[in-house]
Amino acid sequence: MTYSPPTDIANRPVAVLGAGTLGRRIALTFATRGGVVRLYDVSEDSLKSAREFLDQRIPQLVWARSDEGATAATVEYFTDLPSAVKDAWYVVESVPEVQALKIDILGQLDEIAAPDTIIGTNSSSFRSGELIGKVKHPERFLNTHYGQPPEAPQAELMTDGKTDERIFDVLSEELPKHGFVTAVARKESVGFIINRVWAAIKREALAVVAEGVSTPAEFDRIWVASGMSPVGVFRTIDHVGLDVALDIEKNYIDHFPYIPATSRDLLQRYVDDGKLGVKSGEGFYNDYPQPSHD
Repeated sequence: MTYSPPTDIANRPVAVLGAGTLGRRIALTFATRGGVVRLYDVSEDSLKSAREFLDQRIPQLVWARSDEGATAATVEYFTDLPSAVKDAWYVVESVPEVQALKIDILGQLDEIAAPDTIIGTNSSSFRSGELIGKVKHPERFLNTHYGQPPEAPQAELMTDGKTDERIFDVLSEELPKHGFVTAVARKESVGFIINRVWAAIKREALAVVAEGVSTPAEFDRIWVASGMSPVGVFRTIDHVGLDVALDIEKNYIDHFPYIPATSRDLLQRYVDDGKLGVKSGEGFYNDYPQPSHD
């Protein structure tokens, strides 16, 4: 079957799979141009938390983008995968950074999504070519790595080695309408563009703390004061999730075995203690609201 890119995009939903920290933020950023955004997760609790987040943040973001003609989308929540992706022009997979899980869900998507649906895997440490073992139509798959939107709205696009080139044209046109800044990685690369550089910065920051040279708060204070970014490295890791950061580091070691274990060992200690960052109420910092267990 010859692939053709999606049509009638304005009247078709976007589906985001995974209602965690990043998935809900991706959904938020798509939810400012009207239409329908669908959010899927196997966990009712995750969907409930995501709904509370989106109910609060969508009006704020629409107001902030009012000069751009922003309009709130209708957000729908699903625990049934086929219903979530039905008729979607674009599906963003943002499930945990576990290779076997991603391979399984991408294989399912290939079976149930509309023939023209673009399917992006939001993996920062796996090349999509490593995730399409159960996919029969790799020409409609690609890596689409998002930052922490809407504050960090970058979206990097990368081929799986067989991606139809027209998909990059479609996404490079559509994603900026939702506030994303896009760039295309010219070849498969673990970590894409920015994230590969960020991984090295993060790794060295963790090593500085692991070796007792500094503390997370002290490092962040001097980092921000130096003008490197408005948010510290350790505060950022807390928002991403220390467990997610650890999974990413473990994936990097498969491709770059020379990376020292220092940063992974530090993350592992925190994760073993249940200190996952914002999601658990404590990570490198302990000034976050405690999670609800209702």
